[in-house]
Amino acid sequence: MIVRDEADLTRAVLRVMERTGDPRLREIMVSLIRHLHGFVRDVGLTEEEFEAAAALLNELGQQQTDTNNEVVLMAGSLGVSSLVCLLNTGDQTETSRSMLGPFWRLNSPPTENGGSIVRSPTPGPRVFVELRYEDTEGAPVAGVEVDVWHASTVGLYESQDAEQADMNLRGKFTTDEDGCIRFVSIKPAGYPIPTDGLVGKLLSAQGRHPFRPAHLHALARKQGYKTLISQIYSADDPRLDDDVQFGVTASLIGHYRRHDEPHPDGSSIEPPWYTLEHRLTMESGKSRLPRPPIR
Repeated sequence: MIVRDEADLTRAVLRVMERTGDPRLREIMVSLIRHLHGFVRDVGLTEEEFEAAAALLNELGQQQTDTNNEVVLMAGSLGVSSLVCLLNTGDQTETSRSMLGPFWRLNSPPTENGGSIVRSPTPGPRVFVELRYEDTEGAPVAGVEVDVWHASTVGLYESQDAEQADMNLRGKFTTDEDGCIRFVSIKPAGYPIPTDGLVGKLLSAQGRHPFRPAHLHALARKQGYKTLISQIYSADDPRLDDDVQFGVTASLIGHYRRHDEPHPDGSSIEPPWYTLEHRLTMESGKSRLPRPPIR
């Protein structure tokens, strides 16, 4: 088709997209062209702005490293990750489902129920965590593989911090007959996301802060259930209502109970120490292992 004007151009591209053999890919590509061309028209994109956008996309890909995924970080900062989570949960409203985030790694160390994921000296008060996994009828789900990870109190994951041992504050557990895993760690702290890349430039241009509220990650898998990725946020964090990654939902707010008395097992754990109990619901469906954003 010989293009006569800008409307002709969009029609020509759509005709090509509509010849895509795979039905789902066809649906995605047709919608992408309609929205992408509509966006260009809506903002009146200039040639200079298009060149800058192409350069930014190149820069985004070049900032991928073994320890940072800038594309995932950007998707969270634009609210896209949370939108996908909400659209893929049962009722598309309240959800225990979260974005994977840019710091999940494969092969966390298998750890027995009740064990510690503190693998090198890490400052911070101890926390005793119990996560209970239930089906949509409220019955416990046994045999769920649960991968947990979180940042240290200095606001860094161990992959970002040479002072921490490999796989510090990471562990893999299996739910018992009550649908529970239990482990010991240090109470997570809020932290700023990396700002030395393109996401940092965006936040600066918009006058936004880079902080995330304190949270604990958990990735739960069992055949017959949808993989459930959750970030459980600390109810006492001042950034709870202002997350740079738009990830907080009401059902993901966890309540840490503070204890100022000595720990009952008579150990050397100094008060204050904390307990966290939280319930999560798994939907029936297909289990899948997500692609790790970092190594």
